Amino acid sequence: MFGIPGKAAVTLTPAATVQIRRLMQREGSQGLRIGVKKGGCAGMEYTMEYATSINPLDEVVEQDGARVMIAPMAQMFLIGTEIDYETGLIESGFKFRNPNVVESCGCGESIKFRDTPGA
Repeated sequence: MFGIPGKAAVTLTPAATVQIRRLMQREGSQGLRIGVKKGGCAGMEYTMEYATSINPLDEVVEQDGARVMIAPMAQMFLIGTEIDYETGLIESGFKFRNPNVVESCGCGESIKFRDTPGA
C-alpha cells in the first residue's frame, strides 16, 4: 500500500513477537490491529485491539509467528515504526519507535506526527 515494495511497514523486536504470539494464543485472535486516533495532549494516540478477522484493507505484517494488522487510516503514520515490548518494575507494555513522530507528551501515550493537519 504505502510502504516500500518487499519491506514491511513496521518491524517487531523479538520481545514484541513473543508477547504478540502469547496474546494471539491466549485470546484466540488473528493478531493485533494497530491504529491511530485523535486524542491526548499531543493530538494523536496509538490504538491496539485484538483482531478476530483480517480486514482486506489492513496492511498485514507477519514476523516469527506474530501478526499485526495496520488499520487503513494508520498506515501512512506508521511506516518505518519499530514495535517493542518492554517489561519494567512499574509498567510493562508495547513501545512504538516511530520516525514520523515529531512531538510526544510526558506520559508517552500521546503523539504528534509530521505534517498532520489539525493535530
